[in-house]
Amino acid sequence: MEYMLENGALIVSLEGRIDSTNAAAVENELTGIRAANPAETLILNCENLQYLSSAGLRVVLRAKKAVPDTKIIHVGNAVYDIFEMTGFTEMMEIQRAYREVSIEGCEVIGEGANGRVYRLAQDSVVKVYRNPNALPEIHRERELARTAFVLGVPTAIPYAVVRIREGGYGSVFELLNATSFAKLLIRGEKSLDEIAEMSIALLKIIHSTEVKPDSVPSMREVALGWADYLKGHLPRDLFKKLYRMLEEIPEDDHLLHGDFHLKNITRQGDEDLILDMDTLCHGHPVFEFASMFNAYCGFSEADPEAVKRFLGIDRDTARRFWHRSLALYLDTDDEQTVRSVEDKAKVIGFMRLLRRSIRRNGFDTEEGRREIECYRSQLTDLLPRVDSLTF
Repeated sequence: MEYMLENGALIVSLEGRIDSTNAAAVENELTGIRAANPAETLILNCENLQYLSSAGLRVVLRAKKAVPDTKIIHVGNAVYDIFEMTGFTEMMEIQRAYREVSIEGCEVIGEGANGRVYRLAQDSVVKVYRNPNALPEIHRERELARTAFVLGVPTAIPYAVVRIREGGYGSVFELLNATSFAKLLIRGEKSLDEIAEMSIALLKIIHSTEVKPDSVPSMREVALGWADYLKGHLPRDLFKKLYRMLEEIPEDDHLLHGDFHLKNITRQGDEDLILDMDTLCHGHPVFEFASMFNAYCGFSEADPEAVKRFLGIDRDTARRFWHRSLALYLDTDDEQTVRSVEDKAKVIGFMRLLRRSIRRNGFDTEEGRREIECYRSQLTDLLPRVDSLTF
């Protein structure tokens, strides 16, 4: 029986079959390993475990009683079914084994705040999460995607969780020859106006969807947390005004995507689908616009090449696309109206970017200090002339 200590946890590998013929011996060996390697967490690695009888289940149960924080990982389907049928999955953390895939040489077809989407095969894609320990995030996004799908939001449903050979975890989606809106624009298959109309039509479907307030995060509460972080980094009067305006945004139970941009929208045949559902939230549309502004314009204020690297389009095209999208959403060609709403979105967008740069230890590098000063100067210019964040 192989074992190791890692980050304060004792990891023990079980293998073969555990039944009445060997359960006692397995338990004695496991007890001896625990005695020699005391730890508050016990992890049973079942990657090579083929079968578990009732006698084997009692071994696990007594281990759980001896070490309350016992987890079981890498469980194959046959053994997982045994745990599930006997109720073990309800009393302790049990993780299925995940199929391993490689993304080497795979085309990147989408990108969001928390991961990249790769073309895995002709009929499937995989979203690879930046966080190497992203299993809780993956399961949360799977639930959010299902919730959105049932509510009528056109999105792809993840059907499998996989381990990435190059590191980390991912979710696999079925997408037949889907192409991101970014690529449609870059290739000239659709004009800027056509892509803007298609994306805003999709955004309006999302924003017309009502959700239970406790089913997804409140963007207003999240934004107030961002503002809290900036106390001491803005002049006192401007900070108080920013916080007051955020507090005055009414709660809204309509869905927001939270990371809506050209690389997160795909066309599959005649159907447009939104990807990256881990940022779903509810709130006023100004929060969505703030995120969109950052993707198309905000990051480029400090780094003019940022949008080219991220979306594959130049800065001028990104600005025109953002402006056209906002005008379409507001259903107006009045420049003053569009600029007024843009300024409101910019306040929240630059607030978020300033917080992001500070949290990433921006004061420690020349580039970081330049970013911080850029975003802070944008905010100190905007806040005196913006009196409300709603429209």
